[in-house]
Amino acid sequence: MSATATPPTATTPAITELHHWINGVPTARTSTRFADVYHPATGTIQSRVPLATAAEVDAAVAVATAAFPDWSAQPPLRRARVLFRFREIYERRLDEVAALINREHGKVFSDARGEATRGLENIEFATGIPHLLKGELTEQVGAGVDSYSMRQPLGVVAGITPFNFPAMVPLWMFPIAIACGNTFVLKPSERDPSSANLLAEMLKEAGLPDGVFNVVHGDKVAVDAILNHPGIQAVSFVGSTPIAEYVYRTATATGKRVQALGGAKNHMIVMPDADLDQAADALVGAAYGSAGERCMAISVAVTVGAHTADALLSKLTSRIANLRVGDGAQDAPNGESDLGPLITKSHLEKVTSYIALGEEEGADLVVDGRNPTINGERTTDNGFFLSATLFDHVKPTMRIYKEEIFGPVLGIVRANNFETALQLINDHEYGNGTSIFTRDGDTARDFAHRVQAGMVGINVPIPVPMAFHSFGGWKRSLFGDHAIYGPEGVRFYTRLKTITARWPTGIRSGVDTTMPTLG
Repeated sequence: MSATATPPTATTPAITELHHWINGVPTARTSTRFADVYHPATGTIQSRVPLATAAEVDAAVAVATAAFPDWSAQPPLRRARVLFRFREIYERRLDEVAALINREHGKVFSDARGEATRGLENIEFATGIPHLLKGELTEQVGAGVDSYSMRQPLGVVAGITPFNFPAMVPLWMFPIAIACGNTFVLKPSERDPSSANLLAEMLKEAGLPDGVFNVVHGDKVAVDAILNHPGIQAVSFVGSTPIAEYVYRTATATGKRVQALGGAKNHMIVMPDADLDQAADALVGAAYGSAGERCMAISVAVTVGAHTADALLSKLTSRIANLRVGDGAQDAPNGESDLGPLITKSHLEKVTSYIALGEEEGADLVVDGRNPTINGERTTDNGFFLSATLFDHVKPTMRIYKEEIFGPVLGIVRANNFETALQLINDHEYGNGTSIFTRDGDTARDFAHRVQAGMVGINVPIPVPMAFHSFGGWKRSLFGDHAIYGPEGVRFYTRLKTITARWPTGIRSGVDTTMPTLG
């Protein structure tokens, strides 16, 4: 969680003060605590975000509670029409969303635009809510008796989202939640909070009633207020595994429904028969895209056979040498870079400490991304930059193998055969995503069936499901019974009700205390 920001002085350059969004309007803070929001490419503070009190969270829940009866009573088609208008506005302003992500998160513009586009797909899925909420009907389950089901909204639900996808991950949550008839309170990351406010403005323009969608910025104080609030029925979370487990245990203890997506250590197996050029291209993109700040980034390459490892290593190093590190803005000098900065100085220091640790543990540091060339110049004065880093001969006992680094660091683990490679993945505590590169259909099919992970790619490095499927890992990568978005999202944000009805005439049989069989 963020530390409190230092108040600006008379000599400090103008810094924008952000706001909450409650009951359909920008809402000034009442707390006295703030967090700094940096421009990761320059290292300068560009804004500060208020860190909400429990009372401010309570105010958002109160208006969401008041808005729920009318919003939930709207026909699904009317709710869908609001989302259709929201989709049109969002698509028209998509480049604005991407530019904001670039400025606050640091990922290069094209990658930010990709994030924004994947978020758009979830809005499009949610517009189909009239079809998705259809129940089931069985006539004549008994003589003159019919049975049917419906899915109804929960009430006020909340989302707590991470810094690495400030637009896409909230869009995994609230479009489906509000389409189903719920009202929503979003607590975005305090490191890059402005996207949430922009989304709220678009929803307002689309005609969403006030109070249906609210944004409360904050740190652990706000998180705990959400987890313990009696007026919130469900919580969606994406972040690190320790916090995901904390969110799950705390919120379920208060009777809430919870989906909490945690960390990852995603492996890619490279078989001897793989197209190594294709595998190398995929690895570089999957390991170093977004500077490795993706929960689906490939951080471990498991090579099967010494020849495969040596050949792949050569291809990786030549590709890494051509990666450009820089601002990543659309109009940056010398064109757009391949890798932007990490989000904060503290996160940069954390990732570089893992590189030093890998050296201490005895891994072979093939490419050292520390002190990179930025926009063609060797400088470390500005921004939170780290270039692609590559380790070889990583062992499963090493911390750089066991722990999620969340930066542009790829480790190669050498395996003698497929069974050993598969066992590495199945033994790891995380089970988010994984992939295999091979030309052999038998191996691919066997891998898909036996690997212990929630999302599997076959010659696909980052197997993030489309919006009409669902996203979720296994083991300590997911806490709760529901994956996120897609059909699972509809199930999470609704509860099932089954009605059994009979409309007979002239029942005069009297009281019967036996179990009804309806036969």
